[in-house]
Amino acid sequence: MNAKAAEIAAKDKLTLDDLLTVMSLLRAEDGCPWDREQTHKSIRRELLEETYEVAEAIDNDDNILLREELGDLLFQVVFHAQIAKEDGAFFFDDVVNDVTRKMIVRHPHIFGEVKVNSVGDVLDNWDEIKKQTKEQKSLSETMDSVAKTLPALMRAAKLSSKAAKKGVAFTPAENSTPEQTVGDMLFAAAAAAHAMGIDPEKALSDSCDRFISAVAEKESR
Repeated sequence: MNAKAAEIAAKDKLTLDDLLTVMSLLRAEDGCPWDREQTHKSIRRELLEETYEVAEAIDNDDNILLREELGDLLFQVVFHAQIAKEDGAFFFDDVVNDVTRKMIVRHPHIFGEVKVNSVGDVLDNWDEIKKQTKEQKSLSETMDSVAKTLPALMRAAKLSSKAAKKGVAFTPAENSTPEQTVGDMLFAAAAAAHAMGIDPEKALSDSCDRFISAVAEKESR
């Protein structure tokens, strides 16, 4: 164990700076073989898994688990930042600077002179500022910016929300294949759920749980 590793291991209370140092030690030449060989793409799955585990802790109102899972998710951010640092792309401080600056810019009612009267005003401002900063000039550009890696129901809800604000409604395609027909039905369901203020992803997940419970109950009879 080198001196820096020993120093950190002996601490009673650790900080974000210590986490950054731990990550650099894991990726050092004499560090962990597994950590050293990872890339952004090789740990992509871990980032997604940790995100879903955070969501599960929230759904279960489990603050002890939430604390742990948020730490695991933070570690993934630090991991990616360390890889980027080694690649000469950016530093962790750049990540912190950029997101902090983004929050300042997108909250002009706190850090500027803009007046808001409701949550709706805040969301409208957010969307408008986002379009300006990302130089989105059309609805299709705004919609195309929604991450394609989102779960499909979540993506459909976000797309339909953006379209609805511009008075554009989803229209199923004519002469569709069976796969397209099913896709259009699911999109329409997601759009309807969003219009009712329902998260379609959570609604479907809850239905899955109810189905499992119903099967288990039937089997126990």
